[in-house]
Amino acid sequence: MSSNKNALIRYKTLDKCLKNKYRKYTLEDLIDECSEALFEFEGKESFVSKRTVQLDLQNMRSEKFGYEAPIEVYDRKYYCYSDPDYSIHNISVNENDLKAMNNAIQILKQFKDFSMFKEMNGVIQKLEDSIHATHQKSIIHLDKNERLKGLEHIDVLYEAILNKKTLNIIYRSFKAKRSDSYIVHPQLLKEYNNRWFLICWCKNKMYNLALDRMEKINVEENVIYIDRDFDSERYFGEVIGVTVSETQRPQNVVFKIIARHAPYVKTKPFHHSQEIIKEDEYGTTFKICVQLNFELERMILGMGELITVLKPEKLKKRIKKSLMAAYENYSEEF
Repeated sequence: MSSNKNALIRYKTLDKCLKNKYRKYTLEDLIDECSEALFEFEGKESFVSKRTVQLDLQNMRSEKFGYEAPIEVYDRKYYCYSDPDYSIHNISVNENDLKAMNNAIQILKQFKDFSMFKEMNGVIQKLEDSIHATHQKSIIHLDKNERLKGLEHIDVLYEAILNKKTLNIIYRSFKAKRSDSYIVHPQLLKEYNNRWFLICWCKNKMYNLALDRMEKINVEENVIYIDRDFDSERYFGEVIGVTVSETQRPQNVVFKIIARHAPYVKTKPFHHSQEIIKEDEYGTTFKICVQLNFELERMILGMGELITVLKPEKLKKRIKKSLMAAYENYSEEF
Protein backbone atom coordinates (compact mmCIF):
# COMPACT_ATOMS: atom_id res chain seq x y z
CA MET A 1 0.00 0.00 0.00
CA SER A 2 1.33 3.48 -0.84
CA SER A 3 2.50 5.83 1.92
CA ASN A 4 -0.13 8.38 0.81
CA LYS A 5 -2.94 5.88 1.26
CA ASN A 6 -1.51 4.83 4.65
CA ALA A 7 -1.57 8.47 5.73
CA LEU A 8 -5.19 8.91 4.63
CA ILE A 9 -6.22 5.84 6.64
CA ARG A 10 -4.43 7.20 9.71
CA TYR A 11 -6.03 10.66 9.36
CA LYS A 12 -9.47 9.08 8.99
CA THR A 13 -8.86 6.92 12.07
CA LEU A 14 -7.56 9.82 14.16
CA ASP A 15 -10.56 11.91 13.12
CA LYS A 16 -12.95 9.16 14.26
CA CYS A 17 -11.21 8.94 17.64
CA LEU A 18 -10.89 12.69 18.26
CA LYS A 19 -14.59 13.36 17.64
CA ASN A 20 -15.72 10.44 19.83
CA LYS A 21 -17.47 12.02 22.84
CA TYR A 22 -17.84 8.77 24.75
CA ARG A 23 -14.23 7.66 25.08
CA LYS A 24 -10.93 9.18 26.16
CA TYR A 25 -7.87 8.56 23.95
CA THR A 26 -4.24 8.80 25.02
CA LEU A 27 -1.41 8.98 22.49
CA GLU A 28 -0.82 5.26 22.98
CA ASP A 29 -4.51 4.59 22.31
CA LEU A 30 -4.31 6.56 19.04
CA ILE A 31 -1.23 4.60 18.00
CA ASP A 32 -3.06 1.32 18.63
CA GLU A 33 -6.15 2.48 16.72
CA CYS A 34 -4.07 3.50 13.68
CA SER A 35 -2.12 0.23 13.73
CA GLU A 36 -5.36 -1.75 13.90
CA ALA A 37 -6.93 0.25 11.05
CA LEU A 38 -3.94 -0.42 8.80
CA PHE A 39 -4.05 -4.10 9.73
CA GLU A 40 -7.69 -4.27 8.62
CA PHE A 41 -6.91 -2.67 5.26
CA GLU A 42 -3.65 -4.48 4.51
CA GLY A 43 -4.41 -7.83 6.09
CA LYS A 44 -1.01 -7.98 7.76
CA GLU A 45 0.60 -6.81 10.97
CA SER A 46 1.33 -3.11 10.76
CA PHE A 47 2.87 -1.05 13.56
CA VAL A 48 2.56 2.74 13.53
CA SER A 49 5.29 4.56 15.42
CA LYS A 50 4.76 7.22 18.06
CA ARG A 51 6.65 9.71 15.88
CA THR A 52 4.31 9.06 12.93
CA VAL A 53 1.14 9.71 14.92
CA GLN A 54 2.63 12.85 16.48
CA LEU A 55 3.43 14.17 12.98
CA ASP A 56 -0.08 13.25 11.80
CA LEU A 57 -1.62 15.24 14.64
CA GLN A 58 0.69 18.16 13.85
CA ASN A 59 -0.29 18.05 10.15
CA MET A 60 -3.98 17.93 11.05
CA ARG A 61 -3.57 21.01 13.26
CA SER A 62 -1.71 22.96 10.56
CA GLU A 63 -2.88 24.53 7.29
CA LYS A 64 -0.79 22.05 5.30
CA PHE A 65 -3.79 20.02 4.13
CA GLY A 66 -6.43 22.64 4.91
CA TYR A 67 -7.64 20.85 8.04
CA GLU A 68 -6.63 23.29 10.81
CA ALA A 69 -8.13 20.76 13.22
CA PRO A 70 -8.83 22.12 16.76
CA ILE A 71 -6.97 19.29 18.52
CA GLU A 72 -6.36 19.82 22.22
CA VAL A 73 -4.83 17.78 25.05
CA TYR A 74 -6.54 17.84 28.44
CA ASP A 75 -5.38 16.42 31.73
CA ARG A 76 -2.01 16.33 29.94
CA LYS A 77 -2.80 12.96 28.36
CA TYR A 78 -6.16 12.80 26.52
CA TYR A 79 -6.65 14.00 22.93
CA CYS A 80 -9.90 15.36 21.44
CA TYR A 81 -11.40 18.16 19.34
CA SER A 82 -12.19 21.35 21.24
CA ASP A 83 -15.12 21.80 18.83
CA PRO A 84 -17.42 18.76 19.28
CA ASP A 85 -18.95 19.32 15.82
CA TYR A 86 -15.61 19.40 13.97
CA SER A 87 -14.51 16.69 11.52
CA ILE A 88 -11.92 16.71 8.74
CA HIS A 89 -14.78 15.60 6.48
CA ASN A 90 -16.72 18.81 7.21
CA ILE A 91 -14.13 21.29 6.02
CA SER A 92 -15.64 24.47 4.60
CA VAL A 93 -14.71 25.38 1.03
CA ASN A 94 -14.23 29.02 0.09
CA GLU A 95 -14.94 30.68 -3.25
CA ASN A 96 -11.36 30.32 -4.50
CA ASP A 97 -11.43 26.60 -3.65
CA LEU A 98 -14.65 26.18 -5.63
CA LYS A 99 -13.18 27.94 -8.65
CA ALA A 100 -10.07 25.76 -8.50
CA MET A 101 -12.18 22.61 -8.21
CA ASN A 102 -14.37 23.64 -11.11
CA ASN A 103 -11.41 24.26 -13.39
CA ALA A 104 -9.83 20.97 -12.37
CA ILE A 105 -13.09 19.25 -13.32
CA GLN A 106 -13.09 20.94 -16.73
CA ILE A 107 -9.55 19.67 -17.35
CA LEU A 108 -10.42 16.12 -16.25
CA LYS A 109 -13.41 16.10 -18.62
CA GLN A 110 -11.06 16.54 -21.58
CA PHE A 111 -9.74 13.02 -20.95
CA LYS A 112 -13.07 11.21 -20.67
CA ASP A 113 -12.26 9.05 -23.73
CA PHE A 114 -9.37 7.33 -21.96
CA SER A 115 -10.04 4.05 -20.15
CA MET A 116 -8.03 5.21 -17.14
CA PHE A 117 -10.65 7.94 -16.57
CA LYS A 118 -13.79 5.94 -17.38
CA GLU A 119 -14.31 4.85 -13.78
CA MET A 120 -14.02 8.49 -12.74
CA ASN A 121 -16.84 9.72 -14.97
CA GLY A 122 -19.43 9.28 -12.22
CA VAL A 123 -17.19 10.99 -9.67
CA ILE A 124 -16.51 13.88 -12.04
CA GLN A 125 -20.23 14.28 -12.74
CA LYS A 126 -21.01 14.39 -9.01
CA LEU A 127 -18.32 16.99 -8.44
CA GLU A 128 -19.54 19.02 -11.40
CA ASP A 129 -23.14 18.95 -10.14
CA SER A 130 -21.98 20.09 -6.69
CA ILE A 131 -19.88 22.92 -8.09
CA HIS A 132 -22.66 24.08 -10.42
CA ALA A 133 -24.98 24.20 -7.44
CA THR A 134 -22.75 26.97 -6.11
CA HIS A 135 -23.04 28.87 -9.43
CA GLN A 136 -19.30 28.77 -10.09
CA LYS A 137 -18.50 29.01 -13.78
CA SER A 138 -15.40 27.71 -15.49
CA ILE A 139 -12.57 30.15 -16.17
CA ILE A 140 -10.46 27.64 -18.14
CA HIS A 141 -11.42 26.36 -21.58
CA LEU A 142 -9.29 23.80 -23.41
CA ASP A 143 -9.47 23.55 -27.18
CA LYS A 144 -11.19 20.30 -28.08
CA ASN A 145 -13.17 19.16 -31.10
CA GLU A 146 -16.03 17.00 -29.81
CA ARG A 147 -16.80 15.85 -33.37
CA LEU A 148 -13.26 14.66 -34.02
CA LYS A 149 -13.27 11.21 -35.62
CA GLY A 150 -11.20 8.40 -34.16
CA LEU A 151 -11.65 9.17 -30.47
CA GLU A 152 -13.65 5.95 -30.13
CA HIS A 153 -10.41 4.04 -30.80
CA ILE A 154 -8.46 5.57 -27.93
CA ASP A 155 -9.59 3.02 -25.37
CA VAL A 156 -8.60 -0.11 -27.30
CA LEU A 157 -5.29 1.45 -28.39
CA TYR A 158 -4.44 2.55 -24.87
CA GLU A 159 -5.17 -0.94 -23.54
CA ALA A 160 -3.06 -2.51 -26.30
CA ILE A 161 -0.05 -0.36 -25.40
CA LEU A 162 -0.54 -0.98 -21.69
CA ASN A 163 -0.90 -4.76 -22.08
CA LYS A 164 1.59 -5.09 -24.98
CA LYS A 165 -0.83 -6.47 -27.57
CA THR A 166 -0.28 -6.71 -31.32
CA LEU A 167 -3.06 -5.21 -33.43
CA ASN A 168 -4.48 -5.65 -36.91
CA ILE A 169 -5.66 -2.22 -38.08
CA ILE A 170 -7.73 -1.61 -41.21
CA TYR A 171 -6.48 1.80 -42.30
CA ARG A 172 -7.05 4.15 -45.21
CA SER A 173 -4.77 7.14 -45.61
CA PHE A 174 -5.93 10.34 -47.28
CA LYS A 175 -3.92 9.48 -50.40
CA ALA A 176 -5.01 5.83 -50.70
CA LYS A 177 -7.84 4.71 -52.96
CA ARG A 178 -8.64 1.72 -50.76
CA SER A 179 -8.08 0.48 -47.22
CA ASP A 180 -5.13 -1.70 -46.21
CA SER A 181 -4.49 -4.05 -43.31
CA TYR A 182 -1.55 -3.32 -41.01
CA ILE A 183 -0.13 -5.64 -38.34
CA VAL A 184 1.25 -3.17 -35.81
CA HIS A 185 2.94 -3.15 -32.42
CA PRO A 186 1.57 0.00 -30.71
CA GLN A 187 4.10 2.05 -28.71
CA LEU A 188 2.54 5.46 -27.99
CA LEU A 189 -0.58 7.61 -28.37
CA LYS A 190 0.26 11.19 -29.36
CA GLU A 191 -1.88 14.29 -29.81
CA TYR A 192 -0.80 17.06 -32.17
CA ASN A 193 -2.81 20.01 -33.42
CA ASN A 194 -6.07 18.54 -32.07
CA ARG A 195 -5.55 15.21 -33.89
CA TRP A 196 -4.56 11.88 -32.36
CA PHE A 197 -1.95 9.50 -33.74
CA LEU A 198 -0.76 5.99 -32.92
CA ILE A 199 3.01 5.60 -33.02
CA CYS A 200 3.69 1.95 -33.80
CA TRP A 201 6.27 -0.53 -35.03
CA CYS A 202 5.24 -1.96 -38.40
CA LYS A 203 7.19 -3.58 -41.25
CA ASN A 204 10.49 -3.04 -39.43
CA LYS A 205 10.09 0.70 -38.93
CA MET A 206 8.10 3.25 -36.99
CA TYR A 207 4.78 4.46 -38.39
CA ASN A 208 2.38 7.16 -37.26
CA LEU A 209 -1.25 6.31 -37.99
CA ALA A 210 -3.99 8.91 -37.59
CA LEU A 211 -6.86 7.64 -35.46
CA ASP A 212 -9.42 9.31 -37.73
CA ARG A 213 -8.27 7.11 -40.64
CA MET A 214 -8.68 3.83 -38.75
CA GLU A 215 -11.70 1.79 -39.85
CA LYS A 216 -11.36 -1.36 -37.72
CA ILE A 217 -9.07 -2.66 -34.99
CA ASN A 218 -8.60 -6.27 -33.89
CA VAL A 219 -6.19 -7.80 -31.39
CA GLU A 220 -3.80 -10.36 -32.94
CA GLU A 221 -3.40 -12.83 -30.07
CA ASN A 222 -1.19 -15.16 -32.12
CA VAL A 223 1.38 -12.52 -33.08
CA ILE A 224 4.10 -11.87 -30.50
CA TYR A 225 4.25 -8.21 -29.48
CA ILE A 226 7.49 -6.36 -30.25
CA ASP A 227 8.41 -3.90 -27.51
CA ARG A 228 10.74 -1.23 -28.89
CA ASP A 229 11.41 0.32 -25.47
CA PHE A 230 10.14 3.51 -27.11
CA ASP A 231 11.58 6.84 -25.91
CA SER A 232 9.11 9.50 -27.08
CA GLU A 233 11.25 12.47 -25.97
CA ARG A 234 14.17 11.27 -28.04
CA TYR A 235 12.07 10.14 -31.03
CA PHE A 236 10.26 13.48 -31.40
CA GLY A 237 13.15 15.61 -30.16
CA GLU A 238 14.19 16.83 -33.62
CA VAL A 239 10.80 17.43 -35.24
CA ILE A 240 7.73 19.61 -35.08
CA GLY A 241 4.60 17.47 -35.14
CA VAL A 242 4.52 13.70 -35.65
CA THR A 243 6.26 13.05 -38.98
CA VAL A 244 9.72 11.65 -38.26
CA SER A 245 12.21 10.50 -40.91
CA GLU A 246 14.68 7.76 -39.97
CA THR A 247 17.13 8.91 -42.65
CA GLN A 248 16.86 12.71 -42.59
CA ARG A 249 19.22 14.68 -40.38
CA PRO A 250 17.97 17.83 -38.62
CA GLN A 251 18.87 21.13 -40.28
CA ASN A 252 19.23 24.69 -39.12
CA VAL A 253 16.07 26.54 -40.12
CA VAL A 254 16.54 30.31 -40.01
CA PHE A 255 13.53 32.61 -40.20
CA LYS A 256 12.64 36.22 -39.51
CA ILE A 257 9.52 37.39 -37.67
CA ILE A 258 8.31 40.99 -38.08
CA ALA A 259 8.82 43.21 -35.03
CA ARG A 260 5.21 43.42 -33.87
CA HIS A 261 4.80 39.64 -33.81
CA ALA A 262 8.26 38.64 -32.55
CA PRO A 263 7.24 38.69 -28.84
CA TYR A 264 4.72 35.91 -29.50
CA VAL A 265 7.38 33.64 -31.00
CA LYS A 266 9.77 34.45 -28.16
CA THR A 267 7.24 33.40 -25.54
CA LYS A 268 5.91 30.42 -27.52
CA PRO A 269 8.94 28.91 -29.34
CA PHE A 270 8.44 26.81 -32.46
CA HIS A 271 10.81 24.19 -31.00
CA HIS A 272 12.91 23.66 -27.88
CA SER A 273 16.07 24.32 -29.94
CA GLN A 274 14.93 27.85 -30.83
CA GLU A 275 17.40 30.69 -30.30
CA ILE A 276 17.64 34.34 -31.34
CA ILE A 277 20.30 35.21 -33.92
CA LYS A 278 19.59 38.88 -34.54
CA GLU A 279 17.16 41.53 -33.38
CA ASP A 280 16.50 45.05 -34.70
CA GLU A 281 13.64 47.48 -35.22
CA TYR A 282 12.40 45.52 -38.26
CA GLY A 283 12.10 42.16 -36.56
CA THR A 284 13.82 39.20 -34.94
CA THR A 285 15.74 36.42 -36.65
CA PHE A 286 15.43 32.97 -35.05
CA LYS A 287 17.06 29.61 -35.60
CA ILE A 288 15.75 26.12 -34.87
CA CYS A 289 17.35 22.75 -35.61
CA VAL A 290 14.72 20.31 -36.91
CA GLN A 291 13.91 17.87 -39.68
CA LEU A 292 12.06 19.35 -42.63
CA ASN A 293 8.57 17.89 -42.61
CA PHE A 294 4.94 18.60 -43.46
CA GLU A 295 4.06 20.01 -40.04
CA LEU A 296 6.93 22.52 -40.18
CA GLU A 297 5.74 23.80 -43.55
CA ARG A 298 2.10 24.04 -42.36
CA MET A 299 3.18 26.04 -39.33
CA ILE A 300 5.24 28.47 -41.42
CA LEU A 301 2.51 28.90 -44.03
CA GLY A 302 -0.01 29.51 -41.29
CA MET A 303 1.89 32.64 -40.24
CA GLY A 304 1.52 34.21 -43.69
CA GLU A 305 3.20 37.59 -44.06
CA LEU A 306 4.52 37.60 -40.49
CA ILE A 307 7.40 35.24 -41.27
CA THR A 308 10.18 34.97 -43.86
CA VAL A 309 12.25 31.80 -44.22
CA LEU A 310 15.92 32.60 -44.83
CA LYS A 311 17.50 29.13 -44.70
CA PRO A 312 17.73 26.39 -45.88
CA GLU A 313 17.22 27.18 -49.54
CA LYS A 314 15.20 24.01 -50.14
CA LEU A 315 12.59 24.95 -47.53
CA LYS A 316 12.59 28.58 -48.67
CA LYS A 317 11.74 27.51 -52.24
CA ARG A 318 8.94 25.17 -51.09
CA ILE A 319 7.33 27.90 -48.98
CA LYS A 320 7.63 30.39 -51.83
CA LYS A 321 6.02 27.94 -54.25
CA SER A 322 3.10 27.35 -51.87
CA LEU A 323 2.57 31.07 -51.33
CA MET A 324 2.60 31.76 -55.07
CA ALA A 325 0.00 29.03 -55.60
CA ALA A 326 -2.09 30.58 -52.83
CA TYR A 327 -1.78 33.99 -54.50
CA GLU A 328 -3.01 32.50 -57.75
CA ASN A 329 -6.16 31.33 -55.96
CA TYR A 330 -7.06 35.00 -55.37
CA SER A 331 -5.83 36.44 -58.64
CA GLU A 332 -8.80 35.22 -60.68
CA GLU A 333 -12.38 36.41 -60.52
CA PHE A 334 -14.89 33.70 -59.68
